[in-house]
Parts: sequence; structure tokens; C-alpha cells
Amino acid sequence: MENVFDLRDAVQYQEGAIVSKTIIKKQAGNITLFAFDKGQELSEHTAPFDAFVHLLDGKADVFISGKINEVKAGQSIVLPANVPHALRAPERFKMLLVMIKSQ
Repeated sequence: MENVFDLRDAVQYQEGAIVSKTIIKKQAGNITLFAFDKGQELSEHTAPFDAFVHLLDGKADVFISGKINEVKAGQSIVLPANVPHALRAPERFKMLLVMIKSQ
């Protein structure tokens, strides 16, 4: 990977799939790109750390404790630690996920 790159071009859509690409993986946390095809979803789950999601393209339905949040390209949302959340793609979208682990 080059030193300078466009996040939107660093991961590509794949029909009927969710594609992920790890940018940084360290003990302190991870930065990962995702491309969701229309209709794909991540089922409800929890994570032990807060997660920051920034939409790069498209639109996502982000559920936090069962409440739906519509997030569009250019917008961000925080997924709180230990709180159930899920994601659904009403249309294709790309997102940046930043998770910083705390002790």
C-alpha cells in the first residue's frame, strides 16, 4: 500500500458480500475498511471497546440497542462498548471502522 491513498478506493464492492481490508492492526487497536453490498448486514453483537464508524460512500442503517440510525456518506457514529449493535446496507456503502482498545 502506498503512503498516500484514498480510503474510498482502498476496498472494492463485491456482489452479495461484505469485503474488509485491515489498514492497521496493533495491540492498541485496529483500523479497518469495509464495503457492504446492498442487502448485506452484520447481525447484532457487542464489542468490549468503543468503535468509531465513518461512512465513506452510500448509506447504512446502524442499530444501537435496537434503535435505528441512518448514517450517510460523510457522517460518523460511535458504537459504545458492551452495547448491542448491528449494521444493514439498504444500499451499497463503504465505511471506516476505528477501534481503540483501552485497559
